[in-house]
Amino acid sequence: MITLQCELELSKTDKELLLKLMRKFSSCMRYAYKRLLEGKVRKDLKKELQPIFNINSRYVDDAIMKAQSVINSYKELNKNPTKVIFGGRKLFNQLKSKHLTGKRYKELKREWKEKRLLLYSRGDKTKSGNLNIRLIKENDNWYLRINTDNRQWIKAKIIRKVKRGTDKWIDFIWRLTEAELTNNYFPYSVEIKQKNGKIYANISYEEIIPEIKYTKENGIVGLDINASPIHIALANVSIDGNLIRYKPISLHELIGKTKNQREYLLWQIAYKVINYAKENEKAIAIERLEGINKGYRGDGKPKLRKRFEHWSYKSLLTKIKILGQRNGMQVIEVNPAYTSIIGAYKYCPQYLIDKDIAGAYVIGRRGLGYKDDIPENYLKLLSNKEYLEYSIAKLEEKKEELKELLKNEKNIYKRKPIKQEVSKINKDIKLLKLNIQNLNSNPKTQKQVNQRKEPVRDEYFKYSYKLWRVVKAAFGIPILGKSFVRDFSPLKTLLTDWDRIPRRLVPVLGAGTMVSQIPPVGYMANLNWRTKSRPTKSVSFIHF
Repeated sequence: MITLQCELELSKTDKELLLKLMRKFSSCMRYAYKRLLEGKVRKDLKKELQPIFNINSRYVDDAIMKAQSVINSYKELNKNPTKVIFGGRKLFNQLKSKHLTGKRYKELKREWKEKRLLLYSRGDKTKSGNLNIRLIKENDNWYLRINTDNRQWIKAKIIRKVKRGTDKWIDFIWRLTEAELTNNYFPYSVEIKQKNGKIYANISYEEIIPEIKYTKENGIVGLDINASPIHIALANVSIDGNLIRYKPISLHELIGKTKNQREYLLWQIAYKVINYAKENEKAIAIERLEGINKGYRGDGKPKLRKRFEHWSYKSLLTKIKILGQRNGMQVIEVNPAYTSIIGAYKYCPQYLIDKDIAGAYVIGRRGLGYKDDIPENYLKLLSNKEYLEYSIAKLEEKKEELKELLKNEKNIYKRKPIKQEVSKINKDIKLLKLNIQNLNSNPKTQKQVNQRKEPVRDEYFKYSYKLWRVVKAAFGIPILGKSFVRDFSPLKTLLTDWDRIPRRLVPVLGAGTMVSQIPPVGYMANLNWRTKSRPTKSVSFIHF
């Protein structure tokens, strides 16, 4: 969908007629909005609204459709549609302030009224492109012919300069001229608004999309957008699922910019992504993100929340999809579940790459249809009861440290992230205990069969969708020392070469075992740790 803006020039009489029609349409839309929230249907509203606002049935239908689109938009953003203020909440709150008087108050009131004014007419191919508001050509000039009432029309001259040779206005006028010659029309919607006393029209139409030239048959470029650090990670993945190369693109230039400046920069960044994929003649894989929690005021994470304000991930992904279609490039959306965890714990240790690049690599592999199973060496530890008990002990130790920190912290805002971390650890402990129960309830010597004596999957693997969460809980704090790290190299030996890991003793919970007797983080990489460091009290050990 392409939207083009142009200014309209009208006589004083025609302008008054148009503003009157815009007020009727806007009132009709707001009235329909309230009725839709009450549960009324479009068909009944159409009959009810036409005699009230004295506009034709198509305008009424468009007003109802516009109101419904606002409701749908707010629901997609997980916002309450009953809280909508037409004209803008910010302006409304400013106008409520009693200290505003005089010229400033009049300017704000005029701006608020202009934002509430609207006239919209949807496109229709069978109605020469648009029934109520149609573009016509007279004496080498283009006009908008606007239906005001009962087949009475006013004409508004279109004022628009072509800014460059690639201006989409040239393509639109060419298609419009061709449609009039061939009677093969295309639909275009028109929305008329007022700003600073001037009338503007926004014309939207569907562009012609070329055939797909770059597909995943040649490989794919996985894309992951990250807020901390704020950048894009690109992973060039071959058709057989191997990582060829990678490239980061910084988004720091978005910080501190206005909305319009960010919009311009986002288009430039989207072009960089598309050009990188075109150079490698590959498709693009992105995450199908529906909503991200950007925090709330007073959550104790002001710096991260500030980054999220400039992290326009949805807008950027939309621009990448649009440019991909225009360039004949296949853009594949994949399920984002566990991409970061898989990339961090599986591919970061293997390739010694950043976790964001690894996440982009997983997205690329999913776009090609590959699935990432848990490495065999990880499964060996996850199926070992004593190691899981050791992991639980380390998590309990970390939880006690956080509780002590929480006890000494007096700032109510800094206490919130500590409480959240404690809550996450409790969930990890619960998950590991559930994993131990699954091991105890299903001995390896017993094979599962169905009623026809056919072998079936082990009961343990019914929980395989949770196994990556178990990996994070069992290897995060117990081995890496933190729940959020960027260095996953301590897992490399464990992941890639199990046989070369020296046999060493690991204390686990047992009779007389204390959490403080557990060796420090990094013991797996410490080759000097031996049995001479055995605690004085009785402790159980495992060999691996």
